[in-house]
Amino acid sequence: MSHFSDLGLPEVLLRALKHEGYEIPTPIQAKSIPSLLQGRDLLGIAQTGTGKTAAFALPIISRLIADRQHAGPRQVRALILAPTRELATQIAESFKAYGRFAKISVAVVIGGVSMGAQVQAMAGGLDVLVATPGRLLDHMQQGKVKLDMTEIVVLDEADHMLDLGFIVPIRQILAKTPKNRQSLFFSATMPKEIAGLANDMLRDPVQVAVTPAATTVERIAQEVFFCDSAAKRDLLVEILKDPKHKRTLVFTRTKRGADKVAQHLAANGITADAIHGNKSQGQRQRALDGFKSGRTRVLVATDIAARGIDVDGVSHVVNYELPEVPEAYVHRIGRTARAGADGAAVSFCDNSERNLLRAIEKTTRQSIPSVDRRGSRPEASVAAKPQPNQKTPYNDERRGRNNRNQPGRGGDQRKPEQRKAGGHKAGPRPGGEAGRSASAKPQQRSGQRPAARPQ
Repeated sequence: MSHFSDLGLPEVLLRALKHEGYEIPTPIQAKSIPSLLQGRDLLGIAQTGTGKTAAFALPIISRLIADRQHAGPRQVRALILAPTRELATQIAESFKAYGRFAKISVAVVIGGVSMGAQVQAMAGGLDVLVATPGRLLDHMQQGKVKLDMTEIVVLDEADHMLDLGFIVPIRQILAKTPKNRQSLFFSATMPKEIAGLANDMLRDPVQVAVTPAATTVERIAQEVFFCDSAAKRDLLVEILKDPKHKRTLVFTRTKRGADKVAQHLAANGITADAIHGNKSQGQRQRALDGFKSGRTRVLVATDIAARGIDVDGVSHVVNYELPEVPEAYVHRIGRTARAGADGAAVSFCDNSERNLLRAIEKTTRQSIPSVDRRGSRPEASVAAKPQPNQKTPYNDERRGRNNRNQPGRGGDQRKPEQRKAGGHKAGPRPGGEAGRSASAKPQQRSGQRPAARPQ
């Protein structure tokens, strides 16, 4: 099938696809849509960035407009579950774009934002609800939404949903849906144990795999830099000075690490922001909007963003730290080379990460080209200023042990000859003691070091 018109989609969807600039279906779309239009359950496996959202959104919208019944109060006709807020928001935007001429109602329910607007959106009933499991359960427990009439359930990024602690909420949610529902599982990776669990939840599913599981996109040029751990920040600044890095996504393993890297880049004149689970939804959305608009050239993220960021024109992905789960590498670098574009992925690997690199190469069945930068020092960059709450040897005035005998560091401020003679540096003490008389000051014990001066 060479065109969307060959798939049996209604005219209002074909018009919307033309408006979006879509002409030819991707392999996962061409193989999934016909079976889904027949009402079959489906287990779809395809590498990220190949159009999985349209593969399930288009047949769902087609079914909804073919049967124009309206959802009752607090009821939902089609439910899509996603593991992250960003991915849920992106899916909802796609449904609105594809259904722009079909007049379907779409809402998104995620954590980190007020529940009031979400309750109001669900009150009159919905055609499509896109949700993260935790927030949806909150609404279900409060009786704000009912799933007893839900016709279709989709688990996007099913391996991530079921493998990272979502299994209990997923089972609780599915238990409230009709047994004769249509169920769809889509993912870029599907380990055997997760596939078995998925098949337990699906009824005689059609299996569609357009590429082997955990296969990277061919258009992504991959490279590994072997380097020393301490040199990573300066190396990152060095490679980002290349004008080819027009819009770069940098991945770290920890939230604190993401903040530190973003601060270091900003200190070196590179516009950067961080996005991770400790950020409020408003902060995350502002960071993502800045990255999409081009105001922010670099977005530093944890793996929460690997499956939720769909931004056109990401030229490079940098793995500042390699992921501990090899499949996450596929999702990370899949943020570039989307919609047929070319892209590049650069990974830093220190000695402690060699096993992680071997696991990635084994999982993806490839050998990634490498450059050895160990022992070489990148051009020194400017150190980021410590944040007010960040503890360092010199900004915690209560920790004199790291500053002792260092002039100007808040420790013993006496000159060497004064310390040897036991003398005391003149001048008023901090804390308002300048107004006290000498007799009012507490006596020092013999040999006791004077109190450290605050910075």
